[in-house]
Amino acid sequence: MQNQIYFILNDMSGHLSVPQMKQLQGVLLKRLGDQEPQNQKVENVEYVEMFLSAKQIEGCSERTIEYYKTTILCMLDSVKTPIRQMTTEILREYLVEYQKRRNCSKVTIDNIRRNLSSFFSWLEEEDHIIKSPIRRIHKVKTGATVKGIISDESIEMMRDGCSSIRDKAIVDILYSTGMRVGELVNLDITDIDLEEREGVVYGKGNKQRKIYFDARTKINIQKYLEEREDENKALFVSLNAPHNRLNIMSSVRLNDAPLRTLF
Repeated sequence: MQNQIYFILNDMSGHLSVPQMKQLQGVLLKRLGDQEPQNQKVENVEYVEMFLSAKQIEGCSERTIEYYKTTILCMLDSVKTPIRQMTTEILREYLVEYQKRRNCSKVTIDNIRRNLSSFFSWLEEEDHIIKSPIRRIHKVKTGATVKGIISDESIEMMRDGCSSIRDKAIVDILYSTGMRVGELVNLDITDIDLEEREGVVYGKGNKQRKIYFDARTKINIQKYLEEREDENKALFVSLNAPHNRLNIMSSVRLNDAPLRTLF
């Protein structure tokens, strides 16, 4: 039935204006969409599962997939309309209400818009819907924020606040290389060449790039590795057994600050 609606709209495109085409599409979906055999109907959550599987195959990280899932399911929990009957107005109203209810920033709303846009664009590409209803909801304009520069004095204070050689090595390598915390926690010991003071990190999309660090970073990493007694391949692990790989929410002994808040 979905294909028949598409063919009808295509045949009428030369005879109707854009507003008339949209009105015709709405009527056809309303009148004919419910006539599909019960066994061909797809529930909203099934569309979400198919989308997430596609993103997994594309190589998206688990964190990205979880973000997609949370964003889309939150929308579907609030908007009870079947996905194939979603309209631009429904989604725009959802974003407005979400911002009012959560009192969140424009950046957050635009991130939600981008995730929903990716979802509906995929549905359109896979012929589950005729046209993405979020296409006409444009990027949310946000003010550009200039990040401050960390002074040498601040770095020295951070080093003084470290209670272990591991945490000093973490501060040094982050500051020396400018890598992301998410890249740091994914580093293995074999990714680092201490003699050449360089390494390889895996960024977004599993893209590789070289990093270079200074002599102090090399010395602190070397000391840290010499102290370790575990067999974990990760470059940075927890101080206590079973010495698991750190994650971005792990705390260093710097006022118990999570890694993600260091820089």
